[in-house]
Amino acid sequence: MTKTLRGADIVVRTLELAGHTTIFTLSGNHIMSLFDAAIDSKLELFHVRHEAATVHMADAFGRLTGKPGIAWVTGGPGHANAVGALFTALGQETPMVLLSGHTETDQLGKGGFQELKQAEMAAPVSKASWMATDTATVGMDVAKAIRIATSGRPGPVHLSLPSDVLDAVVPEDAIQWPTASDFSAAPVGLSDAAADAILSLIAGAKRPLIIGAPVLANRPGRALIGRLEAALGVPACLSEGPRGFNDATLGRYGDIAKQADLIVLFGKALDFTLKFGAEPFIDAACRFVAIDPEGALIERAAQFKGPNLAFGCIADTYPAGEALIRRSAGRPKSDPAWLAEAHAAFAARPDLMATVVSQTPGKLHPAEVFRILAPYLARHADTVLICDGGEFAQWGQAMLTNDRRMINGVAGSIGSSLPMASGARAVEKSAPIFAVLGDGTFGFHMSEIETAVRLNLPYVAVVGTDARWNAEYNLQVRDYGPNRTYGCELNQTRYDLVASALGGHGELVENAKDLPGAIERSLASGKPAVINVMIESIPSPVVRR
Repeated sequence: MTKTLRGADIVVRTLELAGHTTIFTLSGNHIMSLFDAAIDSKLELFHVRHEAATVHMADAFGRLTGKPGIAWVTGGPGHANAVGALFTALGQETPMVLLSGHTETDQLGKGGFQELKQAEMAAPVSKASWMATDTATVGMDVAKAIRIATSGRPGPVHLSLPSDVLDAVVPEDAIQWPTASDFSAAPVGLSDAAADAILSLIAGAKRPLIIGAPVLANRPGRALIGRLEAALGVPACLSEGPRGFNDATLGRYGDIAKQADLIVLFGKALDFTLKFGAEPFIDAACRFVAIDPEGALIERAAQFKGPNLAFGCIADTYPAGEALIRRSAGRPKSDPAWLAEAHAAFAARPDLMATVVSQTPGKLHPAEVFRILAPYLARHADTVLICDGGEFAQWGQAMLTNDRRMINGVAGSIGSSLPMASGARAVEKSAPIFAVLGDGTFGFHMSEIETAVRLNLPYVAVVGTDARWNAEYNLQVRDYGPNRTYGCELNQTRYDLVASALGGHGELVENAKDLPGAIERSLASGKPAVINVMIESIPSPVVRR
């Protein structure tokens, strides 16, 4: 008798074949066959409370491992809940795959249960988005999604899986199984001639600057940027956040960019974070080099800069960096004085960070919080730091140094940190995981504390509570005046008690002297912990000349 398999079994076996056994998911009608198929598999399912959390967890997994995180959600409203979270992963160039259940193909256009144009919905926030239509080749669809997610500029990919495709049974000898080559594409390297041309342009510049892409905002990427800087003697930085030249992590970054006479876009798109390369943020005479996995973005840079785009080439970011390092051997390095000036600018911070204390009884200044937290991050080399939200988290980004740091990113979205902390714990089994976020941000996914408790995924969340959407408040004050703020106030909620009620550990801190003990107890609890720190409502740090 010929052996048969369901589409759901093929999907699960394909993921096993690829070594992707960590799955972030929320069940629903359209994907129950996947859950059934997973029972006798090697897959480990992390079952959450909201579909967006599956994407944020897969995002964290992808950032930390470089391998695509896998999210499963049901169709219709489940898919709709998940799609918005893809925008964060897209902005940070995170490899991940969203597998969504879907209405049966024979019901399309007939008003089927939870029928929705899912592929079209996900397309703007993913590298690729389509629907599987054939049970025998559904494994090839999954392999294609993984390949696209990891090739070129990494990013999220969506694949819809109709219920009838998952439920249908096909003979095993009719199944088209992917091979190893179907899961990955050969990287596009930088030729020696192109590397030499770029290095010649750098050698001819007095003040060159390398700006790296968000895909480098992880431990291997930061190491590559450091090696590139050392080999060439050229200042290099990462543009990984929506505030661009005002990024709290990079001090007077804007001053350095304004002085540069050559900017190397190292996988970095010329976009709003770089003010599109326009004056007065960039000198009109500054020339550009664009190294990018996508030809369309090189063309866009040419449209913006015209003849000032001195060189453009298609290459994947990591192999391009290795080629530049290799070809730089024996060449003179750039001006060390310019490198030192850039380093000093990137490291510049407001003097008050080192000494400021709260002037309000019962509340801490944000700088006090992060001065106290910093030594705890340094205790373990593999500590993971997640900074999420507006003003409070910006203080954290400015004051805390960590090569395994994740931020909400270029998309400018907030609310991902609690599920990302859980996703990080699925990767990092022992080192501390800290998430720093504001009280507005905390409200997005507070129910995921229950997920973390249930699945034994401990972390420490430091919540700065100023009872305000502070980033929006400061924007309104700046643009409309202090008497025209609206919709910014929140309650001074006991978020620590929320954590305790959900089975986690909670701490309330109203004085700086109590914060170290709260951190120690939270780490020792072995639970998802929330330290609710009452803070003054302070704008994010700005470095001024």
